[in-house]
Amino acid sequence: MNTKQFERIKNAKGFIAALDQSGGSTPKALQLYGVEPSSYTNDDEMFKLVHDMRTRIIKSPAFTDDRILGAILFKVTMNSKIDGQYTSDFLWDKKGIVPFLKIDEGLDELNKGVQLMKPMKSLDTLLENAKERNIFGTKMRSVIKELNEEGIVEIIKQQFEYAKIISAAGFVPIIEPEVDINAKDKEEIEEIVKREVVAQLDALPKDCYVMFKFTIPSKVNLYSDLLEYPQVVRVVALSGGYTRDKSNELLAKNENLIASFSRALSEGLNVNQSEEEFNKMLDNSIEGIYQASIAK
Repeated sequence: MNTKQFERIKNAKGFIAALDQSGGSTPKALQLYGVEPSSYTNDDEMFKLVHDMRTRIIKSPAFTDDRILGAILFKVTMNSKIDGQYTSDFLWDKKGIVPFLKIDEGLDELNKGVQLMKPMKSLDTLLENAKERNIFGTKMRSVIKELNEEGIVEIIKQQFEYAKIISAAGFVPIIEPEVDINAKDKEEIEEIVKREVVAQLDALPKDCYVMFKFTIPSKVNLYSDLLEYPQVVRVVALSGGYTRDKSNELLAKNENLIASFSRALSEGLNVNQSEEEFNKMLDNSIEGIYQASIAK
């Protein structure tokens, strides 16, 4: 583990940019950026276009380490290059931004009100690849849609089981049990999530470091005390379908919670914008998210 990166993620001010749209979510991300499906004919062309988009974001003068602590990448992005360097190395060497990698292989079908992660059949190979690319941490996402205690328990248990494997391999895993913002019993669901997370943390070895990525909770400061656990490096929030303004408004109310926004970060960016327009839009987006992340 890179101790300088660890200290930065744990203690510095800022937020984590999520640039990790994968195969299923890439077409929508490109369309929001102004790139229609007719612009590509296969996955290789699609991933080339999304890498161009991410490269434009990362190389922007607005994308700097004084406001951005880390960036979450998708496997294809990690293994692609920016100015002759692998993206993860470019982020750290040129920008001072810590690289993370999305590692889950997507979601299983809805069962017991939740979507577990599909079994990670290629995890060992992917972690070896991540080690070669100097990745600091990982991120894995599952989703809770309904109030079903059995399903929620299974979600948290699965996340921690993988987290222990990932930590043992030398990475800091981000555990992401997303709660659907439209869930009927969102606040009650989040109380059960918190309870199960605490139970798992109480049994977690002291040298197993983890991070969390939560939906912004309905109860303000629900997760603020998790940082009292020595194993918890940082707690971040996803935007979850809220607009950027709404995400920032809700985030700013919560102590010890910083952003890790994806769609909300890139909201308003367009492939046809001039560099001046693009950089101004991105700068405004980053500044708003940064201020919400430090507003405690």
